[in-house]
Amino acid sequence: MEEFVHYGELYDLYQKLLTEKQRNYFEDYYFHNLSLGEMAENYGVSRNAIFRQLHIVTSKLEEYEEKLHLLEKRNKLDILCQNIDNLEIRKQLEELI
Repeated sequence: MEEFVHYGELYDLYQKLLTEKQRNYFEDYYFHNLSLGEMAENYGVSRNAIFRQLHIVTSKLEEYEEKLHLLEKRNKLDILCQNIDNLEIRKQLEELI
């Protein structure tokens, strides 16, 4: 389950860097809970092709995070934001995050 949350967070940040096909495969598997077999049937490809594409997508998401650190930075900002006593400033920061 943690894997799904982790990749979902990375996807939120980096989805625009993926192709449309990669986004569709990712969303069908991680958000719509389709099996590899269901996806293979829907797309007219083998289960192995779906598996490989999902592996490529998750590897790219990890690579983007390794280079850009957007999730890491967002998590650090979230922690800092929680420690701000001024509610107005905290609310403004939370909206940015």
